[in-house]
Amino acid sequence: MNEQNVPSQATPTPQASADKLKEDLRNLAQTLDELLLATANETSSEIRELRERARARLAETRARLAERGTELYQQASTTLRTTAQQTEGYVREHPWTSIGLGAAVGMLIGLLMGRR
Repeated sequence: MNEQNVPSQATPTPQASADKLKEDLRNLAQTLDELLLATANETSSEIRELRERARARLAETRARLAERGTELYQQASTTLRTTAQQTEGYVREHPWTSIGLGAAVGMLIGLLMGRR
């Protein structure tokens, strides 16, 4: 069996998710193209069938987009919360180092803005 056809049990990478979304959009576009071509030459029952396929794929794609958007929001929220907690812990443990880093970053930003 081809390893590429075996679904992964792990969380998909952002690239894999983007590739899946591109594939879904390609499928949707292909179905809509078929629908447009069929309206010019085919009977009404075939047109209805293609329209239903287009509607189904569109609904499926919208659902996947909504689901993926929710997942990305939750991942970003969790990552941001974790990073904020770690930063706060570091600042509490190393206040003087944090002040020095803040001053250095501020000076660097000031220098970069002064070059404009």
